[in-house]
Amino acid sequence: MVSSRLHPFRPRLFDALRGYDRQRLVADIGAGLTVGVVALPLAMAFAIASGVKPEQGIVTAIVAGFLISALGGSSVQVGGPAGA
Repeated sequence: MVSSRLHPFRPRLFDALRGYDRQRLVADIGAGLTVGVVALPLAMAFAIASGVKPEQGIVTAIVAGFLISALGGSSVQVGGPAGA
């Protein structure tokens, strides 16, 4: 018989923050800046191609990035404009 109980949801962010130190913060800031240089213009291009303002693409990329980071299931998950 299959159990109908769902596995409890726990964002991986909680596990990733355990043991987080200054060295990882500096590395993550560098990685974030690098991704931003590529992802934000790409989000603007997708917005223009979709017929909306580039600003809407930037806002969408930022909001989606935070949601994917906070609720994502893997520390190596690809999210954002290139994730599709």
